[in-house]
Amino acid sequence: MTNTSVAWLAGLVADVQHNCHISDAQHARNYSLCIYLLKMREFYRWEQGYPFRTPLPKEQLGAWLSERETLWEGLESSDFTPLRIESAPLAPFDNHTINLQLVKEGWVYSGGYVGPKPHFFLAELEQVEHRHDTTIYVAGRELARELTAPPAMSLGNTIFLRRESLRRMIWEKLEEWGWGDAERPIARSVARYDFRHDFEQALDAMTSDELETLLQHELGEIEVGFELGGQWEEMLAALPHSRAEYQLRAIRDHLVDCRYTLPWLLDEGRESSLHFFMANYSALRREIFPELEQAYRHWVSGGTLQPLKATLLSGADRWYAEAEQALQLFRQYGEDTARLVALYSEGKPAD
Repeated sequence: MTNTSVAWLAGLVADVQHNCHISDAQHARNYSLCIYLLKMREFYRWEQGYPFRTPLPKEQLGAWLSERETLWEGLESSDFTPLRIESAPLAPFDNHTINLQLVKEGWVYSGGYVGPKPHFFLAELEQVEHRHDTTIYVAGRELARELTAPPAMSLGNTIFLRRESLRRMIWEKLEEWGWGDAERPIARSVARYDFRHDFEQALDAMTSDELETLLQHELGEIEVGFELGGQWEEMLAALPHSRAEYQLRAIRDHLVDCRYTLPWLLDEGRESSLHFFMANYSALRREIFPELEQAYRHWVSGGTLQPLKATLLSGADRWYAEAEQALQLFRQYGEDTARLVALYSEGKPAD
């Protein structure tokens, strides 16, 4: 890397982080107070470089929190800034052009939307892979990021896997859940790793394994996205922060996982990752698809995997039908999205 490239890359870090601050200024307060404070604590840990198991200094954390909120107040109505790539400013959502410049320097960038929130990050590039028409970037150490850091995203035919963000997410989950109760899915998941004697190595190994799971999910997301078409995203955009939006996202996730993620885990014999998947099974997903958890519990109680496999087969058909029904309702009610919200707030669409 030349001295010239070092100079513009340093400026790029500042530009990307500035856009991250603008996005956080506009959306960070959408979280509940408890979730917001937890995320801010770990954002501070990342920004200041504290190791995972090091206690954070309360006084400095409090001062940083006040300073960051003041910064955000001044940026809430700001427009995103173009990114200075060598001599040419580029639009912050022009991922393709930006990465044409960055990949040769060993960096990777993403600018896109996760739901209604813009997301940006800049990181060292670990690996780039091409599978048919899909480009897969694996990011390592992150140089600029937001309060939230999704460990995997797909934008069009491009998948971004963020190793550092996934590693941090796994650690946060372990801190939140603990693994003392051997009957809990998280304890079953970490049992094959030597966390007791070599925490860092075990965390690295688990992160590598779960990156593969995320990749399978994102590949499935792309396939399902093509099948459902662009109107699916239009429907979600019309229902921001509603029960309907969250339930529709859960329906699509179930479709992807029944068709792609979970069959792959079973075919590969990745029992630890299956336990980790179930440890992350959200309340809403459990509410609308309890059969999956029931089949999983049958297996861990000494039963066979056959009920789980059967549940995935029937689930794939069921959730595709649910997704198609949602699209039909969206077409039927058009701009009357309040009707769609009301239907899904009841827990399921009307017949």
